[in-house]
Amino acid sequence: MATGPWFWCLKHHAVEDRDGCAERHRLGPFDTRAEAEQALEKVAERNEAADAADQEWEEGRRR
Repeated sequence: MATGPWFWCLKHHAVEDRDGCAERHRLGPFDTRAEAEQALEKVAERNEAADAADQEWEEGRRR
């Protein structure tokens, strides 16, 4: 049984171990399978935070 590291495969929409798809198709590595399962949620959270920071910066530039 695989012990990690773990990756989220963007091609298959599934968690894979190190022997999975090519790196260009996956996010990670993650220490646990559970962290890999949450990869897309983490990406969405980070994107929202970055978008908010960009918006705040743009508003500051306009003043």
